[in-house]
Amino acid sequence: MKNNHFMKWTPSINHKMTFTLLPSLLVLLAACHSGPPAGGQQGPAGPMPYKTATVYSGPATMYYTYPATIQGEQDIEIRPKVDGFIEQIFVDEGAVVHKGQPLFKLRNPQYDAALRTAEASVKIGEADVLTAEMNVEKVRPLVKQNIISEYELKSDEYTLQSKRASLASAKADLLNAKVNLGYTYLTSPADGVISKIPYKVGTLITSTSTNPLTTVYNTHNIYVYFSLNEKQLLEFLRVTKGKTLKDKLATTADVSLVLPDGTEYPLKGRLVTASGLVSTETGSVSFRADFPNTLGLIRSGNSATIKIPVNINSATLIPQNATYDMQGKKFVYTLSDKDSTVNTGVQLSENPIGNLYVVQSGLKSGDKIVIEGVGNLKPGVAIKPIPANTDSLYADAKTPTTNSLKHK
Repeated sequence: MKNNHFMKWTPSINHKMTFTLLPSLLVLLAACHSGPPAGGQQGPAGPMPYKTATVYSGPATMYYTYPATIQGEQDIEIRPKVDGFIEQIFVDEGAVVHKGQPLFKLRNPQYDAALRTAEASVKIGEADVLTAEMNVEKVRPLVKQNIISEYELKSDEYTLQSKRASLASAKADLLNAKVNLGYTYLTSPADGVISKIPYKVGTLITSTSTNPLTTVYNTHNIYVYFSLNEKQLLEFLRVTKGKTLKDKLATTADVSLVLPDGTEYPLKGRLVTASGLVSTETGSVSFRADFPNTLGLIRSGNSATIKIPVNINSATLIPQNATYDMQGKKFVYTLSDKDSTVNTGVQLSENPIGNLYVVQSGLKSGDKIVIEGVGNLKPGVAIKPIPANTDSLYADAKTPTTNSLKHK
């Protein structure tokens, strides 16, 4: 009897077909995962394109602008020196007046009476002097003839001196009475414009009245006052030429004035003075610019904006949209030699030139920066630079523009 453990296994037809098809399936599966043939292979994606530009370095004109208040060359309050009732008002509010032109007439009978009394006293004094002179002339020849003593002549001469002194005092009283009466006529002390007149005819006015009768504003020339805080003052002093503040004011170009309606005043002015101290109350320094007002467009009390040009011989400029903020500081992406991004911190002036920032530190001439899409970048990313048209990009550097300096 044969042992079944040593029986020989013979594969069936189905098993043979399975072994035959298996290599083919493996080849097909490998082909599905292998992708396109070598001739149509696609490599990894290349660097993304970004607009770039070289940092501008060259001359530029920056305009500093500050809110300002305007005063006339003279703002003269008209106040009476004597008491009285307003009898006449010769001008109206807003009238243009000239020096010496009558404005008001006050009525006070006391000064009329004082004038008449003084005039009478002068006449009495003149008569007394004439009488004393006659007595002296009458006594003098009698003394020479030894008819009367010299004592009588001396007495009459002293009387004459006394009468002359009394006459001088009376004339002084008359002059004082005329002056007081003249104070009831108030005239304009300068050319200018009349402001509000708060009182009417018949009102009792005293020298201690709270409000003046009116104010005369002499606006032939105007004074424009504006302030710079400590930070703005330091920046202004850095960018203007000159060793001392006086030199810097003298070398500053003519300044302009922007009126409340946005139009520019046609006449130019000059920076004249600056206060020597920083106010402890406001932390600012007051400046004054003088403008002619021959056209009469500006009145005392107007508000305006002063515009100060500052020429920078070598300014470093970058577009504003090339910057981004991180932890309260400004950064830009500069490009390395291999066109990869490098985040670079920059310090900028508070006062831009159009859409350009003035770089104080962090960049140098020849640096290349990314000017668009900086929010999508990270440090160390390789990009494909697309150079921008720098003529249009930095056009504001050659065209004067106005920018407001932030006031804090």
